[in-house]
Amino acid sequence: MFDKCPGAANLQTPTIEIKKCPECGEEVEIFSTDFKVNCSKCGFIVFNDLESCIQQCKYAEKCVGEELYEKLKKDIGGGERI
Repeated sequence: MFDKCPGAANLQTPTIEIKKCPECGEEVEIFSTDFKVNCSKCGFIVFNDLESCIQQCKYAEKCVGEELYEKLKKDIGGGERI
């Protein structure tokens, strides 16, 4: 048994990833709590390719907290849980 959900680890303690903008090649910083960011050089939208557990877990709101849950749900587009 886990005392914390392993699926929410990157949401509760955000990590950062450096991606290359597919449009201009600029380095873009994207946090694990961000669904998408705009490239600071050209404005192209760069998406975080990590699927969030909030899309599928019925305990997600309790696990990550109401504020973060609502932010992620809004960013992802209100994806429904299974």
